[in-house]
Amino acid sequence: MANSPRELHPASVAVNKDDLVIPVNPPLRLSLIDFGPFFSGTPSDKHAVALSITEAFKTSGFLYLKNHGIPPSVVSQVFSSSARFFDRPQDQKNGLGWTTPQSNRGYVAIGREKLATLDETGEIDTRRKSAPDIKETMEIGREDVDGLPNRWPDHLDDEGKRFKETMLAFFEMCKNLHKQVMNSIALGMNLPEHFFDEFVSDGDNNLRLLHYPPVHKDVFKKNPDQVRAGEHSDYGSVTLLFQDRHGGLQVRSPRGSFVDATPIADTIVINAGDLLARWSNDTIKSTRHRVIQPPKPEDEESSSDIYPSRYSIAYFCNPNNNKVIKALPGTYGEDIHVAKKYTDVTAGDYLVQRLTETY
Repeated sequence: MANSPRELHPASVAVNKDDLVIPVNPPLRLSLIDFGPFFSGTPSDKHAVALSITEAFKTSGFLYLKNHGIPPSVVSQVFSSSARFFDRPQDQKNGLGWTTPQSNRGYVAIGREKLATLDETGEIDTRRKSAPDIKETMEIGREDVDGLPNRWPDHLDDEGKRFKETMLAFFEMCKNLHKQVMNSIALGMNLPEHFFDEFVSDGDNNLRLLHYPPVHKDVFKKNPDQVRAGEHSDYGSVTLLFQDRHGGLQVRSPRGSFVDATPIADTIVINAGDLLARWSNDTIKSTRHRVIQPPKPEDEESSSDIYPSRYSIAYFCNPNNNKVIKALPGTYGEDIHVAKKYTDVTAGDYLVQRLTETY
């Protein structure tokens, strides 16, 4: 479990067993939480982990999770398979192209998606032209949904068949971890441990493979608004993010400045999304974030004019599409003098609306 936060110098951020405290005013705490005791500890240990996770979501909206149960060898295999997919000829990838927000499956070419904050969605077309996101993605949804097939490359070659097998197995691992994280949130919010089980049983989630291609440094110098992925918050309940070593993810602090979410080996960055914030009546924070060029050149690349490729894997966790999301018990009422802030909404309808605004 996470211990008490320590103050760290911004020029030499390092993480051992303590919380990572980004020195801004007020500070942004990105807790490093050991999830192992939630699987195998005493009831007291389990509850302590749950409280740590929920507190992190209530303060920064972000945390690092270690001992999460997904082996590093599996994560490495998924990254390698993802890189081989993005190395395919462009016409092969285009043949697997993303079609509709209702499906949200398939390949998305560079420049097609422009991430933005909720209050900027009316400006998407303008922002896409001035500073398009420099990334390509592959979107994978729940398998075997009638009328919404995944866009697999398994018909192309044996590597395509292995890609499908690898991603389906990883999807299920992440689905199981999502359920455990939601169990911890339930305990941390004084709800029954399995309160969310009926909401997440279907696995209406989205596995997104991301490739940020090499970029000449002048691209960022000439356009100060250029980023690899624009400032945004995620749409669903929580996101499980697996990073490579290059970095570039930044989290927005309460004062509006951005701080680096430094990659930490064998951890997952987990953040709360807009639908979970709505579900919790804004008790939980959905924090804005973005992806820029690496924060500083690595030693072996310091003389290069090119920022290297970056790969990441995001597993976007959502409630079952048919579930109605309304404020959780204990987050509103006369006894705590808090009003219910949002109308009820069906999870699937909400997510389609947000995706429609993005593409």
